[in-house]
Amino acid sequence: MYSKQMAITFDDNIRMVDLHTQYCRLKEEIDAAIQEVLNSHAYINGPQVTTFANHLADYLNIPHVIPCANGTDAIQIALMALQLQAGDEVIVPAFNYVAATEATALLGMTPVLVDVNPDTFNIDAQKIEQAISRRTKAIIAVHLFGQSCDMEPILRIAEKYNLSVIEDNAQSIGAVYTFASGETKKAGTIGQIGTTSFFPSKPLACYGDGGALITSGDELSERIRMIANHGQDIKYRHKYIGCNSRLDTIQAAILNVKLKYISELTKTRIKVAKQYNEAFKCLPYIITPYKAPFSTHVYHQYTIRVQGEKRNDLQSYLRQKGIPSMVYYPIPMDMQEAFRMHARKTDNLSVARQLSESVLSLPIHSEMRDDMQEYIIEHVKRFFKITG
Repeated sequence: MYSKQMAITFDDNIRMVDLHTQYCRLKEEIDAAIQEVLNSHAYINGPQVTTFANHLADYLNIPHVIPCANGTDAIQIALMALQLQAGDEVIVPAFNYVAATEATALLGMTPVLVDVNPDTFNIDAQKIEQAISRRTKAIIAVHLFGQSCDMEPILRIAEKYNLSVIEDNAQSIGAVYTFASGETKKAGTIGQIGTTSFFPSKPLACYGDGGALITSGDELSERIRMIANHGQDIKYRHKYIGCNSRLDTIQAAILNVKLKYISELTKTRIKVAKQYNEAFKCLPYIITPYKAPFSTHVYHQYTIRVQGEKRNDLQSYLRQKGIPSMVYYPIPMDMQEAFRMHARKTDNLSVARQLSESVLSLPIHSEMRDDMQEYIIEHVKRFFKITG
């Protein structure tokens, strides 16, 4: 049982993501890496950017990693590199962060909204084929909350209809997908292009914005590099219409340190998730996160479903106890005003709407102390005991 005073103390400490404590643990290495950049004055495209890209490529077992400014830029650059045109259609999940839908619409293409699986929250591969038209050119598979989409059926559909596959792997870097044959690949390395983000809340996080594109295609990688650098093949010679999207050298230096610890940080989040699962497995009204048999789960978020229209009340109660939580995502894409005139939907998208009304993400990160997690668990249980 926890006292009111403990709740007040925890109010300063419990965070959705605790980058400060993580920084303190890695401070010596991170500070040295930043100082090296400051000493060199190579703030743009310094050697640390190339070093980090090479190390990330080794970790993912993929030939090419091309850093860029952020995860949304990565998706836009991927669409441009595949040489899609205005008017083309791109299949995207209806329950998701806005980036994939936004980047598609920004380029004059039509996002085609497809419902998601109620267990994994990822795009429902069984509903993709019915959404395909003669204008469909690509599928964006978003690996949400820490685990991979079911890629094998997506790849079969893509091959059947000659579609490109982009993986948005901003939330699931390190997750491993297992094919029916037993072959394994890391999420983000399966389609033609993978994209990722190093936003501070992500599994591999810098201290600002950052992103990258991932591909095994030599020609495709060169086109991506050019597009991310104003479309230049050599300085002042522009082969493509491009953009200016690059990873800051200081952020690359930070990421290069943190990449060394990614497996350790992931194991800690998995431990936290397992403790939540055990505590909540018999609680009425709560559905704990489903882990698909074809993918490992790195638990970027620990997202429960709260039944009985109790989600908002639980979130309010936890806030009063100094416990943060987040709703990812409260409004599905088909209900966003920005896309009413730009997106096409294929059915009633009922799962996306149900999830938007019931999901709640609890704090999970590599620095979570047992006493903090016990405090969170105690108050989740107490809420349901009080409300019946």
